[in-house]
Amino acid sequence: MKNILIPTDFSSNANDAISYALNLFKCVRTNFYFIHAYADEVYGPFHNENEKSFEHEKQAIHKNSENELSKLVKEVKERTHNPKHHYEGITSFESLVDAVNDFVNIKNIDLMIMGTKGKTANSGITFGSNTVQVFKYVKCPVLAIPDGYEFEQPKNILFPSDFMLPYKRRELKLLDTLAAQFKAQVHCLYISDFEDLSHRQLDNKKFLKESLPNAMLSFVSRAVENRAKAIMTYIKQNDIDFLVMVNSRHSFLEDMLYRSTIDEIGLTPMVPFLVMQNLPR
Repeated sequence: MKNILIPTDFSSNANDAISYALNLFKCVRTNFYFIHAYADEVYGPFHNENEKSFEHEKQAIHKNSENELSKLVKEVKERTHNPKHHYEGITSFESLVDAVNDFVNIKNIDLMIMGTKGKTANSGITFGSNTVQVFKYVKCPVLAIPDGYEFEQPKNILFPSDFMLPYKRRELKLLDTLAAQFKAQVHCLYISDFEDLSHRQLDNKKFLKESLPNAMLSFVSRAVENRAKAIMTYIKQNDIDFLVMVNSRHSFLEDMLYRSTIDEIGLTPMVPFLVMQNLPR
């Protein structure tokens, strides 16, 4: 049984993420949890209100959240009729990251799936601020679905790696399961000007192979200084439909996430983007 968490602000991109999740796990027994964290909706416009007015607005937003989640669960049930799936809506008076991390621990969440943008996101950016915060701080794998993206079975998965990170077995198992389910090829892209691998890199590469026994693995190298450009070029040239990266201290992805905007570094994938966390759970 898979436990999948999907945050929603009831935007069209959040609905894209829900549709993708339902298709991705169509044949798998799955608990889907739709969570709406509404603290920012209360603290933003009503922080200067007196206590009575503030509490009134808080209760009104809470009630509206519960109503919207009930409608969402009902609509999904009527649309899918999938006996393998169970749905539940959760409201939380917390920030999105805090609400998600609390729930990840309570329900032992396997994967979080969300849209890349929310209701208020600028159309000119790739990832909204909530998505970037989730990538940085949430302690489980996060799959971000681009705005307007329609489900396609992932057949070519790109996994850029410098083989410096000691991967987490649980998260590699998720990738292995997805690759096996859709008979996908996993392209392990090594971007470096150095051909020879260190002992650490060789050990991590061996562990990667052992942890993906059901995936069709291929290893390719690119000697390119700009890693973002190398990744984007490889995506376009090889019909990549799913990107996987690992977030860790001092990694390329961490550097990207701590820029003022991700777009500055040039990584703007228009395919589903799975961020695996190199954190203990």
